[in-house]
Amino acid sequence: MKVLIVDDHPIVVSGVKALLATDADIDVLEAGSAEAAETIVAADPPDVAVVDINLPGLSGFAFAQRVLDRDPAARIVMFSMNDDPVFIAQAMQIGAKGYISKNDNPAGMVSAIRTVADGGTCWPEGAEDRVAFLAEAHGNTGSTLLSPREREILRLLAKGRSLSEIADLTGVSYKTCAGTCAALRTRLGARTQMELVRVAIERKLV
Repeated sequence: MKVLIVDDHPIVVSGVKALLATDADIDVLEAGSAEAAETIVAADPPDVAVVDINLPGLSGFAFAQRVLDRDPAARIVMFSMNDDPVFIAQAMQIGAKGYISKNDNPAGMVSAIRTVADGGTCWPEGAEDRVAFLAEAHGNTGSTLLSPREREILRLLAKGRSLSEIADLTGVSYKTCAGTCAALRTRLGARTQMELVRVAIERKLV
């Protein structure tokens, strides 16, 4: 079984490889960016890809979406330090087969990967209920779980407006606008404002 680990933190990758090395039938591939991972997937598709949400350049979610657009049967598990239901909802939404938190017990990781390789899913306990509650709380069963203000700020960012201009146009303070952008970067797995705009466009949020 080929397992691709997509993560830009060498220590994390080394730890996962050591964990999977206990199973002789698992061949681990690794990539430190979405771009490197795309090259591997194109040349030698893995049975399961474990993808960090926060990657340099293209985000983990955007990479996963690209792979799943080409191959809806691809088995992708999202990997993150954060177990916020917003991230889990996005993983479900794009068609990932599971979500593993880096805070989880490592002993469960091999089992989760094998479950996905065998055609199953591996979601955190109670994830479906948490996601359903989150969607209901936002009045949005669908998709992005973004508030109207968040959508508008993303839309204006995509148009090239500065934070000061957006604050004026939306009638909020600069501090509120900047705070909303920071929260959106975290939720959408973007590291910079430019990357946030790219992710928003890729995920059709604007």
